[in-house]
Formats: sequence, C-alpha cells, structure tokens
Amino acid sequence: MKKDFSARPENITEPWCTWQGFLTAVPSLVFVVTGWKSNGKENACLQSWSTFAGGGKDEFVCIMSAVSKSGHMYQSLKETGVCVLNFPSYDIYDRCIKTIGNNDFETDEITAAGLTTEKAVKVNAPRIKECFLNIECEFLWEHELFENAGFFGNHDVTVALKVVNICMDSDRYDQSKLGRYGKTGFLYQIDQPTNPETGEKTPITHGTIEPGNPIEWITK
Repeated sequence: MKKDFSARPENITEPWCTWQGFLTAVPSLVFVVTGWKSNGKENACLQSWSTFAGGGKDEFVCIMSAVSKSGHMYQSLKETGVCVLNFPSYDIYDRCIKTIGNNDFETDEITAAGLTTEKAVKVNAPRIKECFLNIECEFLWEHELFENAGFFGNHDVTVALKVVNICMDSDRYDQSKLGRYGKTGFLYQIDQPTNPETGEKTPITHGTIEPGNPIEWITK
C-alpha cells in the first residue's frame, strides 16, 4: 500500500535533518572537493547531494546542490574559480572522513587526513592521489536554493561547475578488473532510511552499487 507524505511525519523528530531525505533515502555520490585556501594551505571538503549532466559535444557539468557559504570550500572556490572533485573507494573512506575534523584554516587538510596531494593538469588546485577518479572543474555559477537558513543554520547555495579534465585509474576502465561499480567502486551517501510511522532508523550511512544484468529497452 502506497502512502503520501506532504508534511513531516511526527516520528521523524530531528530538527536539523531534512525529513524528506531520511524518508526517501535517495543515495548520492560521495567525493572530496579540493582546492587552495587563500593562505596557500590545502582545502578538502567531503561532499554529496550532487549530480552530473552532459550536453553538447564536450560539455559536462557538476551541480552541487548544497554548498555552505560559510565553509572554506565555498571561499576557496570563489577566490580561485577552480576545484577538483576526488572520488574515493571504500578502502580510503575513513581517511576522507578525517578531512572533516582537520579543517582549521591553518591546516593542510588533505595531508592531515593521511592522504597525498598531486598536481592537477588543467586547474590550479590539488588532487588526491589515492582517489581513483579526479575531475578538474571551473566555477560556472551559483544560485540561492532556499530562502531560509539551511543545514545547521548556514545559508546553502547550489553551485555549477564545468568539467575541464578527467583523470582515472586505468584499472577502472574495465569492469571485470576494478571497474567503477561494486564494492571497490563509487561510494554513495545514504541518509539513514527512516520508517515514518515508527521513527525507526536503519543505520546506513554509505554504500556501493552492484551492476545488474542488462534489460532490453522495448519502448513500444
């Protein structure tokens, strides 16, 4: 039986969460946005709630839906106009999480988390060497997403980035090797699936996607 929810269910009580995210538990890619702070130190921001879209011959854009205007990542992006999106697999996720706690302005955030920097090819921003996919980007535009204060009281904006270079580990080309999907591939953020009638949460915070068998497209 399907049920409709137009307002917060009474059993989803956390005031800080978007109840729709916990109700739907729609997954979103996990990556680390890297750049240089104005003092020359490394900046690293663990990010999700984003999507990618291609159009035209060579156009590929990342839309980051919720970027805090009070964070170092937003400040770095506005000052330099560039960044790198670094995609980790599960084996280095614990180090990526440490970028959250090592985020002082005077800290080299990538190095402090136990990760390694390498130079980007097209933009002036550091890449994370251990990540299997690095996407170098230029800032396109930003847009206010909500009129009211966003996550934890900060004002969030939606940011569009233009992809100018892609670097990928060659073992990822072939899905029969490491590939892009499965237990060694892309990580997804999963807001803890919450039962709207009981408030019970399933303690999931991340996951991977297993590729399925092809389904023939019969459109008529």
